[in-house]
Amino acid sequence: MIAKASAPAKTILFGEHSVVYGEPAIAGAVNKRAYVTIKPSEDEVTIFRAPDIGFEAELLTRYKKYVLLKGKPGIIRYILESLYRVHDHTPIDITLNSNVPIGSGLGSSAAVTVATLAALYRYHNIRFNKQSLAHDAHMVEQAVQGVASPLDTLVSTYGGLVYLSRNKKVEHFNVNFNVPFVVGYTTKHGNTGKMVKDVKNRKDRNPKIINPVITSMGNLTNYAKQAILKRDFAKIGELMNINHGFLDTLGVNTLELSRMVYNAREAGAIGAKTTGAGGGGSIIALCPGKVEEVAKAIDRDDNILKIRFTRKGVSSRVYK
Repeated sequence: MIAKASAPAKTILFGEHSVVYGEPAIAGAVNKRAYVTIKPSEDEVTIFRAPDIGFEAELLTRYKKYVLLKGKPGIIRYILESLYRVHDHTPIDITLNSNVPIGSGLGSSAAVTVATLAALYRYHNIRFNKQSLAHDAHMVEQAVQGVASPLDTLVSTYGGLVYLSRNKKVEHFNVNFNVPFVVGYTTKHGNTGKMVKDVKNRKDRNPKIINPVITSMGNLTNYAKQAILKRDFAKIGELMNINHGFLDTLGVNTLELSRMVYNAREAGAIGAKTTGAGGGGSIIALCPGKVEEVAKAIDRDDNILKIRFTRKGVSSRVYK
């Protein structure tokens, strides 16, 4: 039996970091995916392979440990945590294929976690629905990172454009939002767990300064929700620019991220900001009528992806 599953990457439009403290956020699934295949091992060991990044390891699933055979670890802790929670520790072969750059701020860990869990549930004939899958994937991310928002795993599970309210209610936007965005990403990878902890430490040191910033980010997200529903792109762009300033205050922007943001704006983007945890990773630029100009401006020093939002969430199936 072979089980296969895939899940989309995501981009956060508004609310990264503040969502960890109960504020709302808006994120959307994009047309980049992680694909996981699980089949019985032909040997007596469990092997994990990620050919896109040149990684291979023997997994000791019962102990959440691995023996490195090739490449750099990258995403392995999310795989091990998923296996530890679901798998019966019999030998299997796991293959990860992905067109989501690792550590780029596009939710690669959430996409991999959701796809891995869905494939495991199929492999073991465990019944699940999207609600339980999103919850379980969030628990995996939280175990690995220490502190994690449920947003990434929600989007990778359900797909579409999602609003997460202060009371954790999930709303799906029923609006055509297939507008032109360019994602720029650096070769310097961010570490989500580290950045979340760094923001918490800054908040603990300066609560009277940082707490109002986090509340303001939540208010900004609610304004952005209304702008999206009205398809008011000028307002969305303005709010993206303000949001980038808030992220500067939280200390998660880098020289590379800010360089991409300002290059994008100078080339005609009406809004550009860091997306994701920061410390490296990605920016997102809203650039109606200026996609090629913005892409060229970012590509001079960094890397680009032209993305579109997708309604397609996780998918999985079994082959006998």
